[in-house]
Amino acid sequence: MESAVAAGYTDLGLDGFRPRFTPIIGTLAASGPSSIRDLAQVTGVTHSAASQTVAQLVKQELVILTPGQDARQRIVHLTPKAKWLLPILQAEWAATTAAATELEAELSFPLSRLIDEALDALQRRPMRQRIADVSPARRLEP
Repeated sequence: MESAVAAGYTDLGLDGFRPRFTPIIGTLAASGPSSIRDLAQVTGVTHSAASQTVAQLVKQELVILTPGQDARQRIVHLTPKAKWLLPILQAEWAATTAAATELEAELSFPLSRLIDEALDALQRRPMRQRIADVSPARRLEP
């Protein structure tokens, strides 16, 4: 599904725009400039994933970075190009949401509910712990 969504952006002339940009741009549009740490927290990804996405957005000239109060902190801002694209992106996000809702109506069980349940289960007990709990190699004593 992600590749189909990305192809939709290409159809709009937005070559290189990736679906993973959507939560970051949406958050910045709604809340204004934010630190990478805050973007990671709001979008539910790791700091590393948010940082990598922001780096890609910088290359696409959709965001710029400015220093924060702490020398290690960087504040992410939408560029004029991103602000100009917002109405197009918002229309595409709405269309994607409508298409996903339509898809779910055809399924025997809502995909979004399954994803939410999986994320909740992984929050309670991360996959790394699940692997460790069943791995015979991890039970070997040195």
